[in-house]
Amino acid sequence: MSSNSGTPVTSPIHAGRSLNCKVLMLDDTVQNFPIPLKGRGIDLFNAVIKKLQLIECDYFDLQYNNPELIPCWLDHEKPILKQVTRNQLFFKFLLKFYTPDPGLLEEEFTRLYLLALQIKRDLLSGDLYCQEHTAVLLASYIVQAELGNYCDEYASQSYISQLHLLPNQTPEIELQIMEHHKEHMGQSPAEADFNLLDTARKVELYGIQLHSAQVRDFFSLNIFANDGVAIFIPLSIAKTAMYVVKTICFLSNVAIEIACWGLGAEGYKDVVEFYFPSRNWSKNFWKKCIEHHTFFRCHTVHKVPRSKTKVISHGSSFRYSGRTQKELVDFAREKSIKPVPFER
Repeated sequence: MSSNSGTPVTSPIHAGRSLNCKVLMLDDTVQNFPIPLKGRGIDLFNAVIKKLQLIECDYFDLQYNNPELIPCWLDHEKPILKQVTRNQLFFKFLLKFYTPDPGLLEEEFTRLYLLALQIKRDLLSGDLYCQEHTAVLLASYIVQAELGNYCDEYASQSYISQLHLLPNQTPEIELQIMEHHKEHMGQSPAEADFNLLDTARKVELYGIQLHSAQVRDFFSLNIFANDGVAIFIPLSIAKTAMYVVKTICFLSNVAIEIACWGLGAEGYKDVVEFYFPSRNWSKNFWKKCIEHHTFFRCHTVHKVPRSKTKVISHGSSFRYSGRTQKELVDFAREKSIKPVPFER
């Protein structure tokens, strides 16, 4: 069938032989990446990594929102169009695994630029859960890194108003930031960024994304996975370290089941079921548990084809496909890394 101009009418899916993927970078710029029509997640990820010349790339990943608006990490093994539709090819390049010690990162570009940008983003969005006085201190390091030393020209805190640092930034808070800024006299941008990271990593909920869940008695709580699985209840955090977790099962409904061995002499086993708003919410959190456990706790990952095995409950073939933190640290130390030029 042809149009009046004689040009053949093609399906939108076959209108081009490539996907125009847009990626929001950590510096808030949007980059375009043409990917083959049948390209997998790894193809887009590699294109972004090549653009950044990033060596320690496994700490980062690409995130998108599914139809339920659930933030999901792009599966590297699956075709992109099996995960998103062609009119939703928008991704965010974000830090996925927050290293507990930024000193483990070999690249200054990774440590003092990309990681610092992620902390600034988390602070502004409210995703870095901390006390107000800690948030103010963190914001003051950002001011020092971006504006340099405090000077007499800054007669009031109005110069801080031009910077978007905190979600609830009031004149009173800006005045506190200014007082801390005065204390950072002489710090270079690199030193201020280092102090930003060093302070942020000591925050109890550093690198944490909370997920709403319920237990059997319908008591609402927040749960998260980082280097362990933890339950967050106001005024307290009950942590279950990953090394005592026996199994993490994704159930067929909206729940996951976590069985862990007790640390006492009897070695008892405790099983807890957590219920999520939907099956997709549940499976999304289960995947994060698998990935974080593998990245932080395992020495190496054995690459095997995805298939139904007894290890993963209900026949799911999902498994973490990147390098572990240990593998990444060893790789970065052995490789001769050339400094990547960057501007703050």
